[in-house]
Amino acid sequence: MAQSAPSSPSSSAAASSASSSPEGGAPRFGWLPEPGSWKFHLLLSAVAIFILGPLGGIAASYMNFSLGIFVGGQVLAGILGSAVTYGYGPDGKHGANYMQTMAASVASMCAMSVLVQAMVWLGMPQPPAWHLMVFVGCVGMFGVGVGMLYTPLLVDRLQLDYPSGYAVANILRALTDKRLLKASIAKLGGGTGLGALVAWLTEHVAALGAAGMSASTVGAGMVVGSRITVPALIGGLIGMAFVPYLREIGWLGAEDPFRKIGFLIALAMICGAAVVDLSLLAVQAVERVRNRARLQEGEVPAWKQVNMPRLVAWVGFWGVAVVLVATQLLEQPLGFVAFGLALSLLFVLINGIAYGISDQNPISSAFVISVLLMSLLGLRNPVVGMMAASILLISTSVGSDMQQDRSTGWRLGTDRVIQFRYQVVGIVMGAVLCVGLARVFMSAYPVLAINQLDSPNAEVGQWGSAMTYKLVGAIRGLGSLSDYTVKALLLGLGIGFTIEVARKLLKRHEGYQRFVKGSRAGYAVGWTMDAVLLSSPYATSLGGFVNLPVVVWFSVGGIISSLWNTLRSRPAPRVAGSPGEGEVLPEDMSSTSLVGGGLIAGESLYFLFLGLAGLLALLG
Repeated sequence: MAQSAPSSPSSSAAASSASSSPEGGAPRFGWLPEPGSWKFHLLLSAVAIFILGPLGGIAASYMNFSLGIFVGGQVLAGILGSAVTYGYGPDGKHGANYMQTMAASVASMCAMSVLVQAMVWLGMPQPPAWHLMVFVGCVGMFGVGVGMLYTPLLVDRLQLDYPSGYAVANILRALTDKRLLKASIAKLGGGTGLGALVAWLTEHVAALGAAGMSASTVGAGMVVGSRITVPALIGGLIGMAFVPYLREIGWLGAEDPFRKIGFLIALAMICGAAVVDLSLLAVQAVERVRNRARLQEGEVPAWKQVNMPRLVAWVGFWGVAVVLVATQLLEQPLGFVAFGLALSLLFVLINGIAYGISDQNPISSAFVISVLLMSLLGLRNPVVGMMAASILLISTSVGSDMQQDRSTGWRLGTDRVIQFRYQVVGIVMGAVLCVGLARVFMSAYPVLAINQLDSPNAEVGQWGSAMTYKLVGAIRGLGSLSDYTVKALLLGLGIGFTIEVARKLLKRHEGYQRFVKGSRAGYAVGWTMDAVLLSSPYATSLGGFVNLPVVVWFSVGGIISSLWNTLRSRPAPRVAGSPGEGEVLPEDMSSTSLVGGGLIAGESLYFLFLGLAGLLALLG
C-alpha cells in the first residue's frame, strides 16, 4: 500500500535482534536488573507509569483543552526510555519500546479528558468520579483488545507504514546500537532539529501558519512516498473542484469547505474498500479450513505469536464489562451502548488504516459518523448519544495507538504479548488520570466550563477547546440527519468498493504485472495507475479528512522522497565494520525515512514541551 513495504524484522539489521530473545544478553552495567526478570520489568514499569506516562498525559490533556489537538508523546518516551535501557545494549530497544508503549497508552487516555468537558457543556449530570474512571478504563481495555485483533491484518499482512512508528523504531534502534547510531544519527538528528525549527517558524511566522505548513506532515509524506500522497492530493483537488456544485445542491453552505461533507464520503470509501479486503481474507480463511491447512511449527516467530482464543475472550469480557458499567452505574440504555461497541469493531479497523497510511487518526470524524448513524436510528437524547459515542472515541484512540505501537514492535521484533501487558497497565493509569486531570483543569480554570457554541463571544483566552467544540456540535445535531448525508455515505461506499475491486483484478493480471516490473516504461505506467488513475481508496480518502493545504504539504513530502530514492537508486548502505563487511540497513532507515521521521519527532517534541511550558506558566 505504500511506496515501499517496511522491512521485516526478520531481515537486515533487525534480524539479529529478532532472532534472539528480546531480553537476551547480560547488561553492560552490573547494577542493572537481569533482563527478563521481575526486577527488570518493575524498573521499566515504574519509569513509564510514574514519569513518562504522566508527563505525556498532562501535555496531551492540556493541549486538547487549549488547541484541540494533542501528541501522544511516543517520541519523547522512546528517547527517555532508551536512556534507561542503554545499559542493555542493542536489545535495550525492546525495553524502551515497552516503556513508550505504556507511556503512550497513558497519554492517549488522558487526551480523552475532553469528554468530561463535553458533558459539562451539554449540561449532563456529573456521575461520581470513580464511575467515570471505571467506564473509561473498561472501554480502554476493550479498545486495546480490538486493536490487537487487527494486528495480523494491518501490521503483518497489509504492512502499513505508521509513519510515527517508523520514527520511534528508528530512534530506539539508533540510540541503543552503536553501529546504527553511527550510520543514522546525523540524518535523524538533522531532521529532528529541522522539525523543531519549522514548528517554531509556523508558530511565529503568520504566512507559514496560514499556508498549513507542518514539519510532521511533510515528514509523514517522506515516509510513505508518492503512491500514497499523490492520491490524497488528487482527492483533495477533486473535492475543491466540486465545492461550487456541492454548494449549489445544498450539500455545503456558502462558506463551508469541502471537508465538511468530504469526511463522510472519505470514511465511506474506506468502508467500501475494507469490505473487499475483508471478504477476500474471509474466502482465504474458508479455503484454509477446507484444506485443513496448518502453519508449520516455527513458521510464525515466537515474538509474533498471540493466543487468539484468549484475545477474543478478552474482547468479549471487556465488552460485557462496558455494557454492565454503562447500564448499571451510568444508567444508559443497552441498545445504544451495544451499538457503540459494534461501531468500535469497525472504526478501529478503518481508523487504523488511515493512521497507518497518513499518521492521522480521524477520531473526531469517527465520532461524528457514529452520531449520524445513531440519529438515523432515531436517537434524540444527547446524553445517551455522548456516552455511546464516547465508547467509539476511546476505542478508536487506544486501538489505533495499539496498532502504531505494534508497528514499532514489528520492526524491532519485540514480543507482542509482553508489549500488550505494558499497554494494559498504561490503560489503568490513564483511566484514573483522564478523569482526575479533567476535574483538576476545570476546577482551576472555570472558563473551560463555558459552552462556546452558546457563547461564541466569550473571552476564553488560550482555551479554544476545538476538540470539545466538534464533539458537542455533533451531539447537538442529533435528530437532524439530512437526506444528503445518507447520499454522501452511499456515494463513498460505492466508489471505494468499485475502485478496490478494480485494483484487485488488475493486480492479479499476470501480463500487467510482468509489464510494470519489466522496464522503466512499465514502472511509469504502474506508478500512474497506482497514484493517479486507479489509486487506493484508502489513500485518496485522505483528501476528504483534512484541509487542502495540509494535503499539499503531505504530498510535497512524498514527492520529494520518491524523487530522491528514484534518482539515487543504488544498493542499500551498510553498517561499517570492515571493508566489504557489515549489515544492510533496513529500508525504513533509508535517508528519506530517517529525515522524515526526524521531522515528525522534532515537531512532536516542540509542541509537547510547548504544552508543558504553557501549563507550568499557568500554574505558576
